[in-house]
Amino acid sequence: MILELDCGNSFIKWRVLKADARQVVGEGVVDSDLALLEGVKGIEGLALRFCRLVSVRTAEETGELIARLKAAFEISVVCAAPAEEMAGVRNGYEEFERLGLDRWLALLGGFHLASGACLVLDFGTAVTADFVAGDGDHLGGFICPGMPLMRNQLRTHTRKIRYGDLAAERALERLVPGRTTVEAVERGCLLMLRGFVLTQLEMARGYWGENFTVFLTGGDASLVSEIVPEARVVPDLVFVGLAMACPLS
Repeated sequence: MILELDCGNSFIKWRVLKADARQVVGEGVVDSDLALLEGVKGIEGLALRFCRLVSVRTAEETGELIARLKAAFEISVVCAAPAEEMAGVRNGYEEFERLGLDRWLALLGGFHLASGACLVLDFGTAVTADFVAGDGDHLGGFICPGMPLMRNQLRTHTRKIRYGDLAAERALERLVPGRTTVEAVERGCLLMLRGFVLTQLEMARGYWGENFTVFLTGGDASLVSEIVPEARVVPDLVFVGLAMACPLS
Protein backbone atom coordinates (compact mmCIF):
# COMPACT_ATOMS: atom_id res chain seq x y z
CA MET A 1 0.00 0.00 0.00
CA ILE A 2 1.05 3.59 -0.67
CA LEU A 3 0.46 6.53 1.69
CA GLU A 4 0.12 9.92 -0.01
CA LEU A 5 0.14 13.20 1.92
CA ASP A 6 -0.58 16.82 1.02
CA CYS A 7 0.70 18.78 4.01
CA GLY A 8 -0.64 22.32 4.08
CA ASN A 9 -0.17 25.03 6.66
CA SER A 10 -3.40 24.19 8.49
CA PHE A 11 -4.36 20.66 7.47
CA ILE A 12 -2.95 17.40 6.16
CA LYS A 13 -4.89 15.66 3.43
CA TRP A 14 -4.07 11.96 3.18
CA ARG A 15 -5.04 8.83 1.36
CA VAL A 16 -3.88 5.22 1.20
CA LEU A 17 -3.80 3.40 -2.12
CA LYS A 18 -3.40 -0.24 -2.97
CA ALA A 19 0.00 -1.08 -4.42
CA ASP A 20 -1.22 -0.70 -8.02
CA ALA A 21 -2.31 2.88 -7.10
CA ARG A 22 -5.74 2.33 -8.59
CA GLN A 23 -7.94 1.95 -5.53
CA VAL A 24 -8.23 4.23 -2.51
CA VAL A 25 -8.67 2.20 0.67
CA GLY A 26 -8.69 5.10 3.13
CA GLU A 27 -8.51 8.88 3.18
CA GLY A 28 -9.10 11.90 5.35
CA VAL A 29 -8.22 15.45 6.34
CA VAL A 30 -6.63 16.06 9.76
CA ASP A 31 -5.19 18.99 11.68
CA SER A 32 -2.19 17.33 13.37
CA ASP A 33 0.52 14.72 12.88
CA LEU A 34 -0.92 12.56 15.67
CA ALA A 35 -4.40 12.61 14.12
CA LEU A 36 -2.82 11.51 10.84
CA LEU A 37 -1.12 8.54 12.45
CA GLU A 38 -4.34 7.52 14.19
CA GLY A 39 -6.36 7.79 10.99
CA VAL A 40 -3.94 5.73 8.93
CA LYS A 41 -3.55 3.07 11.63
CA GLY A 42 -7.33 2.66 11.64
CA ILE A 43 -7.37 1.20 8.13
CA GLU A 44 -8.24 -2.49 8.17
CA GLY A 45 -5.52 -4.73 6.78
CA LEU A 46 -3.01 -1.87 6.61
CA ALA A 47 0.25 -2.93 4.95
CA LEU A 48 2.16 0.21 3.99
CA ARG A 49 5.26 -0.09 1.84
CA PHE A 50 5.86 3.47 0.63
CA CYS A 51 4.98 7.07 1.39
CA ARG A 52 5.22 10.12 -0.84
CA LEU A 53 4.33 13.60 0.27
CA VAL A 54 4.27 17.25 -0.63
CA SER A 55 4.69 19.83 2.12
CA VAL A 56 4.51 23.61 2.30
CA ARG A 57 5.51 23.50 5.98
CA THR A 58 8.92 24.47 7.30
CA ALA A 59 11.78 22.05 6.76
CA GLU A 60 11.82 21.35 10.51
CA GLU A 61 8.09 20.55 10.68
CA THR A 62 8.30 18.36 7.59
CA GLY A 63 11.31 16.54 9.01
CA GLU A 64 9.48 15.82 12.26
CA LEU A 65 6.52 14.38 10.37
CA ILE A 66 8.76 12.17 8.23
CA ALA A 67 10.50 10.87 11.35
CA ARG A 68 7.14 10.00 12.91
CA LEU A 69 5.99 8.21 9.77
CA LYS A 70 9.16 6.14 9.60
CA ALA A 71 8.93 5.24 13.28
CA ALA A 72 5.24 4.34 13.13
CA PHE A 73 5.15 2.36 9.90
CA GLU A 74 8.78 1.45 9.07
CA ILE A 75 8.45 2.77 5.51
CA SER A 76 10.55 4.82 3.13
CA VAL A 77 9.32 8.38 2.59
CA VAL A 78 9.87 10.42 -0.57
CA CYS A 79 9.22 14.17 -0.51
CA ALA A 80 8.43 16.22 -3.62
CA ALA A 81 11.02 18.89 -4.44
CA PRO A 82 11.00 22.03 -6.63
CA ALA A 83 12.02 21.64 -10.27
CA GLU A 84 12.65 23.92 -13.22
CA GLU A 85 11.05 21.44 -15.61
CA MET A 86 9.14 18.19 -15.24
CA ALA A 87 6.83 16.06 -17.37
CA GLY A 88 6.86 18.60 -20.17
CA VAL A 89 6.03 21.60 -17.95
CA ARG A 90 8.48 24.47 -17.47
CA ASN A 91 8.22 26.31 -14.17
CA GLY A 92 7.35 29.94 -14.89
CA TYR A 93 8.65 31.54 -11.69
CA GLU A 94 11.78 33.70 -11.92
CA GLU A 95 13.09 31.69 -8.96
CA PHE A 96 11.55 28.28 -9.61
CA GLU A 97 12.11 27.02 -6.07
CA ARG A 98 9.83 29.75 -4.68
CA LEU A 99 6.72 28.46 -6.44
CA GLY A 100 4.60 26.66 -3.83
CA LEU A 101 5.02 22.92 -4.21
CA ASP A 102 1.29 22.29 -3.97
CA ARG A 103 0.71 24.72 -6.87
CA TRP A 104 3.51 23.12 -8.87
CA LEU A 105 2.08 19.63 -8.47
CA ALA A 106 -1.47 20.78 -9.23
CA LEU A 107 -0.44 22.40 -12.49
CA LEU A 108 1.66 19.34 -13.40
CA GLY A 109 -1.42 17.20 -12.83
CA GLY A 110 -3.64 19.58 -14.78
CA PHE A 111 -1.34 19.69 -17.81
CA HIS A 112 -1.07 15.89 -17.75
CA LEU A 113 -4.85 15.40 -17.66
CA ALA A 114 -5.57 18.13 -20.22
CA SER A 115 -2.80 17.21 -22.65
CA GLY A 116 -2.77 20.89 -23.54
CA ALA A 117 -3.38 24.41 -22.28
CA CYS A 118 -5.06 24.64 -18.90
CA LEU A 119 -6.12 26.97 -16.13
CA VAL A 120 -5.78 25.46 -12.66
CA LEU A 121 -7.85 27.05 -9.89
CA ASP A 122 -7.23 25.80 -6.35
CA PHE A 123 -9.63 26.83 -3.56
CA GLY A 124 -8.15 26.41 -0.12
CA THR A 125 -7.25 28.79 2.67
CA ALA A 126 -5.83 30.89 -0.14
CA VAL A 127 -7.00 30.71 -3.75
CA THR A 128 -4.49 30.25 -6.54
CA ALA A 129 -4.75 30.44 -10.31
CA ASP A 130 -2.07 29.08 -12.66
CA PHE A 131 -1.88 29.25 -16.45
CA VAL A 132 -0.10 26.56 -18.46
CA ALA A 133 0.20 26.96 -22.24
CA GLY A 134 -0.19 24.12 -24.70
CA ASP A 135 3.58 23.78 -25.08
CA GLY A 136 4.03 23.32 -21.32
CA ASP A 137 5.13 26.86 -20.48
CA HIS A 138 3.84 27.90 -17.07
CA LEU A 139 2.90 31.55 -17.60
CA GLY A 140 2.59 32.32 -13.90
CA GLY A 141 -0.45 32.87 -11.76
CA PHE A 142 -2.28 34.75 -9.04
CA ILE A 143 -2.92 34.31 -5.32
CA CYS A 144 -5.74 35.84 -3.33
CA PRO A 145 -7.43 35.13 0.02
CA GLY A 146 -9.85 32.23 0.06
CA MET A 147 -13.15 32.15 1.94
CA PRO A 148 -11.53 31.16 5.27
CA LEU A 149 -9.06 34.05 5.14
CA MET A 150 -11.62 36.61 4.04
CA ARG A 151 -14.16 35.77 6.75
CA ASN A 152 -11.49 35.47 9.44
CA GLN A 153 -10.05 38.87 8.61
CA LEU A 154 -13.49 40.43 8.95
CA ARG A 155 -14.09 38.59 12.21
CA THR A 156 -10.71 39.68 13.56
CA HIS A 157 -10.93 43.35 12.64
CA THR A 158 -14.66 43.98 13.09
CA ARG A 159 -15.88 43.41 16.65
CA LYS A 160 -19.54 42.88 15.84
CA ILE A 161 -18.98 40.13 13.27
CA ARG A 162 -19.44 36.92 15.22
CA TYR A 163 -21.14 33.81 13.88
CA GLY A 164 -20.59 30.06 13.60
CA ASP A 165 -19.94 27.70 10.71
CA LEU A 166 -23.55 26.49 10.52
CA ALA A 167 -24.83 30.05 10.12
CA ALA A 168 -22.20 30.65 7.42
CA GLU A 169 -23.33 27.56 5.51
CA ARG A 170 -26.97 28.58 5.65
CA ALA A 171 -26.15 32.10 4.50
CA LEU A 172 -24.83 30.74 1.20
CA GLU A 173 -28.06 29.01 0.27
CA ARG A 174 -29.04 32.17 -1.63
CA LEU A 175 -27.10 35.02 -3.21
CA VAL A 176 -29.43 37.97 -2.66
CA PRO A 177 -28.41 41.03 -0.63
CA GLY A 178 -27.90 40.00 2.98
CA ARG A 179 -30.33 41.09 5.69
CA THR A 180 -28.11 39.90 8.54
CA THR A 181 -24.40 40.34 9.13
CA VAL A 182 -23.59 36.70 8.46
CA GLU A 183 -25.50 36.83 5.16
CA ALA A 184 -23.81 40.06 4.10
CA VAL A 185 -20.31 38.80 4.93
CA GLU A 186 -20.58 35.30 3.50
CA ARG A 187 -22.34 36.36 0.32
CA GLY A 188 -20.01 39.31 -0.19
CA CYS A 189 -16.94 37.11 0.17
CA LEU A 190 -18.36 34.53 -2.22
CA LEU A 191 -19.11 37.17 -4.83
CA MET A 192 -15.53 38.42 -4.55
CA LEU A 193 -14.30 34.86 -5.05
CA ARG A 194 -16.50 34.34 -8.08
CA GLY A 195 -15.38 37.66 -9.54
CA PHE A 196 -11.78 36.48 -9.23
CA VAL A 197 -12.65 33.29 -11.10
CA LEU A 198 -14.42 35.09 -13.92
CA THR A 199 -11.40 37.36 -14.37
CA GLN A 200 -9.11 34.33 -14.68
CA LEU A 201 -11.39 32.81 -17.31
CA GLU A 202 -11.40 36.05 -19.28
CA MET A 203 -7.61 36.16 -19.18
CA ALA A 204 -7.30 32.52 -20.27
CA ARG A 205 -9.61 33.15 -23.23
CA GLY A 206 -7.39 36.07 -24.17
CA TYR A 207 -4.47 33.64 -24.39
CA TRP A 208 -6.08 30.60 -25.96
CA GLY A 209 -9.62 31.39 -27.10
CA GLU A 210 -11.72 28.41 -26.05
CA ASN A 211 -8.91 25.87 -26.47
CA PHE A 212 -8.07 25.22 -22.86
CA THR A 213 -9.25 23.11 -19.95
CA VAL A 214 -10.29 24.55 -16.59
CA PHE A 215 -9.58 22.55 -13.44
CA LEU A 216 -11.17 23.25 -10.07
CA THR A 217 -9.60 21.71 -6.99
CA GLY A 218 -9.43 22.35 -3.25
CA GLY A 219 -12.01 22.25 -0.49
CA ASP A 220 -14.11 25.22 -1.65
CA ALA A 221 -14.22 24.35 -5.37
CA SER A 222 -17.94 23.61 -5.10
CA LEU A 223 -18.62 27.28 -4.30
CA VAL A 224 -17.72 28.32 -7.84
CA SER A 225 -18.45 25.23 -9.91
CA GLU A 226 -21.85 26.48 -11.10
CA ILE A 227 -20.33 29.54 -12.77
CA VAL A 228 -17.79 27.37 -14.61
CA PRO A 229 -19.96 24.47 -15.85
CA GLU A 230 -17.32 23.41 -18.37
CA ALA A 231 -14.66 22.94 -15.69
CA ARG A 232 -13.33 19.60 -14.52
CA VAL A 233 -13.57 19.26 -10.74
CA VAL A 234 -10.62 17.14 -9.59
CA PRO A 235 -10.40 17.15 -5.77
CA ASP A 236 -7.11 15.21 -5.75
CA LEU A 237 -5.28 17.13 -8.47
CA VAL A 238 -2.24 17.65 -6.23
CA PHE A 239 -1.99 13.89 -5.79
CA VAL A 240 -2.00 13.44 -9.58
CA GLY A 241 1.07 15.67 -9.76
CA LEU A 242 2.62 14.04 -6.69
CA ALA A 243 2.59 10.64 -8.40
CA MET A 244 4.40 12.21 -11.35
CA ALA A 245 6.99 13.96 -9.20
CA CYS A 246 7.60 10.98 -6.91
CA PRO A 247 7.18 7.74 -8.90
CA LEU A 248 7.67 4.67 -6.75
CA SER A 249 8.46 2.15 -9.46
